Amino acid sequence: MRNDRTGTLPGTKIIPLARLKAKLARLKREGKRIVFTNGCFDILHYGHVKYLQDARKKGDYLVVALNSDSSVKKIKGNSRPIIPQADRSRTLAALGCVDFVVLFNEDNPLRLIKEIKPDYLIKGSDWKKKSIVGADFVESYGGSVLTVNLAKGRSTSALIKKIALMRAP
Repeated sequence: MRNDRTGTLPGTKIIPLARLKAKLARLKREGKRIVFTNGCFDILHYGHVKYLQDARKKGDYLVVALNSDSSVKKIKGNSRPIIPQADRSRTLAALGCVDFVVLFNEDNPLRLIKEIKPDYLIKGSDWKKKSIVGADFVESYGGSVLTVNLAKGRSTSALIKKIALMRAP
């Protein structure tokens, strides 16, 4: 049974922040390393999967903070997301490399980063370290900010353009 307000699913990897924090506190006490990344993950493709697999290799547990539908609209415009948050979160949760999915409504994940305090904050290699939201905070307590290489030519925007061209007369 889905909780329509939060998009969480009991018994799955998609969990609200309060429950995630409790689970992560236990894992940290056990010496586990927590990896955090975030994104819209609209029209999931190979580039996303490779990115998440590479991020997961940096630690023991991967937390994916997923922009809610309203957040994606604010960032990408009214025509996005293509895929609703319930489907995007379920698709991410189905990946073996993803341990937890948590939704957020803000434009950026800073609040979540401050709440979770990951050991590793990961973004794609298209980001400059000084531009990564939360980087200063993570480094302030000894965490690491890392980038992982992206699969060349793989992006949701490129897919959308390709689909649009296919439909053009």
